[in-house]
Amino acid sequence: MKITEALVTEHRIFLSVFDQIERVLPRLTTLAEVKALASVIEGLLEDHAETETNLAYLALDHVMHNKGQLDRLHEEHHEIDASLHQVQKAGSCAEARRLLKAAIQASRDHFRFEEQSVFPLLENVLLGETLTELGATWSQRFAVLPSSS
Repeated sequence: MKITEALVTEHRIFLSVFDQIERVLPRLTTLAEVKALASVIEGLLEDHAETETNLAYLALDHVMHNKGQLDRLHEEHHEIDASLHQVQKAGSCAEARRLLKAAIQASRDHFRFEEQSVFPLLENVLLGETLTELGATWSQRFAVLPSSS
């Protein structure tokens, strides 16, 4: 599996999680519930962003010889992370719901941009073998996860 395929697969999973969260979000009545969901999303996206940065973006920057090429993506990662942190600082359930919904929408927009602009660029400038090697590195993360038994 190529790294781009792996990242798109993660996006699809996250979008499904977002759909489920958006479905229950209006019914949440406590600040703690909203904060807990924000923490789950934050953990998922943090690992995903690290993978993108350390595998895909790093390889792209290296090939393009321009470290500033992906500043927008790094900035968006930081903005999404900051918006999720704001949920933890919210003073009311309504405010936390609004902030979480905004963070989810920003994540959706970010995924769309990556899939329409960045991933095709990766496919064009990196060798297929490199994309597959990066995908293998991505999949090795799951080989070291402890089992739940």
